[in-house]
Amino acid sequence: MVRMKERIIFLVDCQSFYASVEKAAHPEYRDKPLVVAGDPALRSGIILAACPIAKEYGVTTAERLGESLSKCPELIIVKPRMQMYIDVSLRITEIFESFTNLVEPFSIDEQFLDVTNSVGMFGSPTEIAKQIQTKIMLATGVWSRVGISSTKMLAKMACDNYAKKNPEGIYSIDKANLSGDLWKLPIEKMFGVGSRMKKHFFRLGIHNIGDLAQTPLPKLKSLLKTRFGKNADIHADLLWQTANGIDSSLVTPSTHRVAPKSVGHMMTLPRDYVTEEEIDTILLELTEEICRDARRKQYMGSTVTVGCMCSPFDAPTGFSRQTTLPDPTNNTNKVYEAARSLFYRFWDGMPVRRAGVTISGLVKDEEYQMTLFEDQERQRALEKATDFIKDRFGSAAIVRASSAAAAGQARHRALKIGGHYK
Repeated sequence: MVRMKERIIFLVDCQSFYASVEKAAHPEYRDKPLVVAGDPALRSGIILAACPIAKEYGVTTAERLGESLSKCPELIIVKPRMQMYIDVSLRITEIFESFTNLVEPFSIDEQFLDVTNSVGMFGSPTEIAKQIQTKIMLATGVWSRVGISSTKMLAKMACDNYAKKNPEGIYSIDKANLSGDLWKLPIEKMFGVGSRMKKHFFRLGIHNIGDLAQTPLPKLKSLLKTRFGKNADIHADLLWQTANGIDSSLVTPSTHRVAPKSVGHMMTLPRDYVTEEEIDTILLELTEEICRDARRKQYMGSTVTVGCMCSPFDAPTGFSRQTTLPDPTNNTNKVYEAARSLFYRFWDGMPVRRAGVTISGLVKDEEYQMTLFEDQERQRALEKATDFIKDRFGSAAIVRASSAAAAGQARHRALKIGGHYK
């Protein structure tokens, strides 16, 4: 019997990615506490990334900017530049691809690599990891950490629990020595276990990963039924396998290239919107965004969902409702009519602070239903032309007249990617 070669998997993580990119771009901030954060005047003053120096003051990701400033008054605050971070991330992917064609993004700052067949050419796993660190640092100024193991989940836990905490930034978990590397860790250090799951495990007498790994699977399934009900067997299998280093998933470059189930956008408003004119403007802008995205991806949707959250902040109201269209479409006017009708059917009249529109039930837009009462070819040609202008010259190159009013956010959102500044 021929024994299969054990895989060698890396999880490469870029330290404080956004903050590191900004420090590389601004050497004058090298020895200063720096955070990347949104604009508090627009209700988005959340820490997206904090450099290690800022973290020494107790600054943490996802906390409000005001809290961070109270901990560190001399904090350097940089607005996010998402396009630059995307460009740097793509450059890092190119570096990975110079070592192996098996590269799978996990997030903008984390990627899996399968270097099993690269060892003979580039050296040992540790030597390859050091070469990757050096190349990334020279090309981008960003320090990276590398977790190494035989599975993706073990590589992830090697990085999170060890590589991020040692000076070399490299750590390897040997599957044959899980008791020494993995099982001694507290249960909350296992991938997939959050604070609520930790409390549940504590009630069951499971305090570290080894406790979970050594619990017989049938017993674990029985214990988890009180939390997961009919899904207990699935969750128990996944958690038990993770604790025992079992993970058959492959590093798959195309893992994110799947058909979308929906296309949607949500917007937190710079102030409370109270009039129909203001709300109509936002609903139309959101609808234009999702229909343009759908056309770009060559999909049409048959279900329109509208949601909103209303003030006051301490006791918000809101809703999320959907309606089905007669035929799938990605036409802005049709989706807007449905979204607007749905919104006013359920809105309680309270000031709106967040709104969202989504289309789902997606089908390819190669075939569509013709009608006798509208010139669909003309509408599709018009939207194709406006899409071309926006793609070439920017989203704000052509906007509706309503977006030029005070309530309009289209020009401001054109400066952002994923809700953050480019």
